[in-house]
Amino acid sequence: MRLTVLSFVSATALLAGFGTAQADIVIGLGTATTGPVAALGEQSVYGAKQAVADINAKGGVLGQKLVLKVGDDACDPRQAVAVANQFVREKVTAVVGHLCSGASIPAADVYQEEGVVMVTPTATNPLLTAKGHPNIFRVCGRDDQQGVVAGTYLAQTFKGKNVAVLDDKQAYGKGLADVVVETLEKAGGKVAYRGSVTAGEKDFSALITSLKDKNIDAVYYGGYHPELGLIVRQAQEQGMKPQFIAGDGLNNQEYWSITGPAGEGTLYTDSASAASDPKAQELIASFKKAGLPEPGNFAFYSYAAVQVIAEGLQKAGSTDSGKLAKTLHSGSYDTVVGPVEFDKKGDITKPNYVMYVWNNGQPKMVAQK
Repeated sequence: MRLTVLSFVSATALLAGFGTAQADIVIGLGTATTGPVAALGEQSVYGAKQAVADINAKGGVLGQKLVLKVGDDACDPRQAVAVANQFVREKVTAVVGHLCSGASIPAADVYQEEGVVMVTPTATNPLLTAKGHPNIFRVCGRDDQQGVVAGTYLAQTFKGKNVAVLDDKQAYGKGLADVVVETLEKAGGKVAYRGSVTAGEKDFSALITSLKDKNIDAVYYGGYHPELGLIVRQAQEQGMKPQFIAGDGLNNQEYWSITGPAGEGTLYTDSASAASDPKAQELIASFKKAGLPEPGNFAFYSYAAVQVIAEGLQKAGSTDSGKLAKTLHSGSYDTVVGPVEFDKKGDITKPNYVMYVWNNGQPKMVAQK
């Protein structure tokens, strides 16, 4: 992945349109505002800055206002480390992020060493919390939970059929695909084709030929929307229409922009939609009032991560990172995505993954049986 220029956005620029305020508790947001998944990063920025604006409008935290500084990591591991080090130099109180697992894992080592609390809204790879860093948390679920949902679906729905599992060789995608394979095989199923693509690749004709030769009925893809969108479109152009299934990296309107009607019926797993929760309606209304795109889960979970940090600081009665981390490991935190509690590793105690389907250009939650 090409490295991009590291940029930090000032609080005034970030909060334009939301009401500016002088702030003295600095929170960093590590995300991707450039690169292939910038559309997902855009959602995370919208969600986080709206949370900051809403919290400040209610008096801030500990009698102080919040300010949000954004670091663009482009979902690149090396750039994420640079962002993390910059946040440390700027003495941020805590960090929301990073968006991608491949960026979050190396950045978390920096935050651990420097004693900075990090709460990721969207990084799902189990390795992030496997080291047991006491100051690393996530408000989303894990791939070994999400992958089980997809793997179980494949085992039940495509029993005796030819299933292919692909990934993009990155921490998020490969980790998710590996769990799907493990779950499918434990249920007695078999993987007829296991392969990988390279992030940024554009021509998948050779891959599609291999899938056609194997008479593949269903394709699971671990990765983000740009590559799968092209695979789906090119597969249909070659007369191949298997059932495509992926993870939460598909929760992005850009997927449909790439596939067009070819994306109809694509399935993906994600946390239950926060937009359907009555508590989220105020946030949806505020986005609409500000002229912003309707928020998706990446926005909601970034909003929730800011809420967790703010409430944690308030409960700790201090901006000290050690006290904040200790506080977050106890109690429950009320967020736009529901109550959040963390276990000893910093994972949420009650993940809630469901299936979605792309239908007429929009993702819709599949009714649970």
